[in-house]
Amino acid sequence: MLDSIARLRRFNRVVTREIGALDTSYLGRGRPLSTARVLHLIKPEGTDIAVIRQTLHFDSGLLSRLLRALEKEGLVVVKSDPADRRRRIAHLTEAGQAEWQVYDQLGHDKAKAVFDRAGSRQQALIEAMDLVATVLLQDELVIRDADPDDPAALSCLSAYYRILLDTFASFTPEMLPLPLPEAARYRSPDGAFLVAWSDDLPVGCVSLRPLEPGVGEVKRLWVHPIARGQGLARRLMRAIETRARELGMTRLQLDTNTGLSDAVALYRSDGWTDIAPYTTSPSNLWMAKRL
Repeated sequence: MLDSIARLRRFNRVVTREIGALDTSYLGRGRPLSTARVLHLIKPEGTDIAVIRQTLHFDSGLLSRLLRALEKEGLVVVKSDPADRRRRIAHLTEAGQAEWQVYDQLGHDKAKAVFDRAGSRQQALIEAMDLVATVLLQDELVIRDADPDDPAALSCLSAYYRILLDTFASFTPEMLPLPLPEAARYRSPDGAFLVAWSDDLPVGCVSLRPLEPGVGEVKRLWVHPIARGQGLARRLMRAIETRARELGMTRLQLDTNTGLSDAVALYRSDGWTDIAPYTTSPSNLWMAKRL
């Protein structure tokens, strides 16, 4: 039986071969994977070269060589940003846009072939891939503002609601509406809705709305199972507390349920204390924190 290190190395070998990372002609288009990745990151409106470099973790010299190769093929044009001459923007030519579409379709077909092989195990495969990617990208996780009606925010809320429905018999779908009622209260300058991102996958959220002058309420803290154990819930709480201070709030409240033991333990360890009830069932624990 292979040990854990050997199994990881086996996984790396299989993925490297499967995606064509070592091929000199990725997906049969005559370019290595590195060049194809650069091309794929260029958006229709153009992409800052610094963003491409940061995303791919390429040094300036390598990225310059790859862009020059794409320019020679007539697929890319690099121009200075008129608003800031220090910034250089890569744009796709008409031929580049066509090649981008070819790569996108080939990539789609290759991915579909993998899922076809998985058969009834597709969902398990997706969850395993998300877990691997999230673990590898743990140090690059970012928390950003989102509109409460944004698809990413609604996706997080749907997952949070599923936990409540699965955990508490007293919850019904009618009690958990989407989109959020009074969504404007979760938007700046009154409140906030934060989403945690692992690359382009939303893996956590928390929100804030005003209750009365100087007092806010923290709502809907959720972390995706694949991102747990990384301290993300605490990071989200610290981020929403910072946002509350910026909005002039001096006190925060929340309602929860003792059945959510991990969340309750987090709140207590972060200085939240019990207060009198201010909402009704299914909440059975109410807490506050001075900022």
